[in-house]
Amino acid sequence: MDGVQPMSLSDEQKDFRAAVRRLSEERFAPRAAEVDATGEFPWDNFKECVAMELPGLAIPTAYGGAGADHVTKAIMIEEIARVCGSTSLMMAINGLSATPIANWATEEAKAKYLPPYAVGEIQGSYCLSEVDAGSDVAAMSTRAVRDGDSYVLNGRKHWITNAGISDIYVVFAKTDPAAGARGVSCFLVERDFGLQIGKLEKKMGMHGSPTGEVILDDVRVPAANLIGQEGQGFMIAMHTLDRSRPSIAAQALGIAQGALDFAVGYVKERRAFGKPIAELQGLQFMLADMAMKVEAARGLTYRACSIIDEGDPDGDLNAAGAMAKAFASDVAMEVTTNAVQLLGGNGYTNDFPVERMMRDAKITQIYEGTNQIQRVVIARHLLR
Repeated sequence: MDGVQPMSLSDEQKDFRAAVRRLSEERFAPRAAEVDATGEFPWDNFKECVAMELPGLAIPTAYGGAGADHVTKAIMIEEIARVCGSTSLMMAINGLSATPIANWATEEAKAKYLPPYAVGEIQGSYCLSEVDAGSDVAAMSTRAVRDGDSYVLNGRKHWITNAGISDIYVVFAKTDPAAGARGVSCFLVERDFGLQIGKLEKKMGMHGSPTGEVILDDVRVPAANLIGQEGQGFMIAMHTLDRSRPSIAAQALGIAQGALDFAVGYVKERRAFGKPIAELQGLQFMLADMAMKVEAARGLTYRACSIIDEGDPDGDLNAAGAMAKAFASDVAMEVTTNAVQLLGGNGYTNDFPVERMMRDAKITQIYEGTNQIQRVVIARHLLR
């Protein structure tokens, strides 16, 4: 099942979807179970993405990228996530870390870092969370102290996607601890500046995407690598997350679609009581509910992406992105769980992909703002 194609998609976007689906089914799907089992970063998959010029999809054309719209970016992440969550995450995290650079860095920094991003020569990570500062970003303790033409950074960042793989790290630190959220600043830190990678997490899912601790111990960063101005870090972080949450929605959507597709194929083939279990109305109703929710999630996701492309003229992106991310990830968890149920005992084994999809789906309800935080965002928008 391909899902109902939204009428707003252009022919070019439909062709792009078909091309990414071919790549995903031919190259990524056959290795997805192996990537999950070994927990190794799928470099071969990354090279395939580079060959198709996917890392540069959303990078502005002035810096060697395709300058594609956010709906097209969502299509890419959705189609890859449909077969391999870990591979979709490597594309999503590069977009997350490149956004502050593209929107807030100096022209010199953009010219230095964005072209290598676009051609896949470097990868990036987004370092916001700390052990005591996840949803409460302003509680971070990482410090940045100006020292001549440099800043000296000290602190620890936790749950950092691509830790140890990335070449550059967008790091948020306090330049004025007494100012709370207004004292947070943003820095572009190269791995070679001396940051270290600490503990790598053992996780429920997304095994092919490393998550770990980034340690900054007197790491000296050139003042030219300040992104934006001092004190703008919190605003940059929130601006970036508003534009990246629809990508997480797309990832959740892809996982859900993949689980639904597999479940539909399975019930057509599996026989019980002398006939395909697809003829059992109770299972048909489960599939119908799964399909309806996936399509609703797709509509919210593409709408949020369209608002980004339109420049957020009415100030709706904050709530729209939160709705898309929360709904799509809740749907992904429900649909993958139901897919496991539809496969019965087979669904509970790793011989079939739906149990991996269920494990991968869970994190989409947590990272880039838990779904409880998304509901706070939505409620504030309603009550403003």
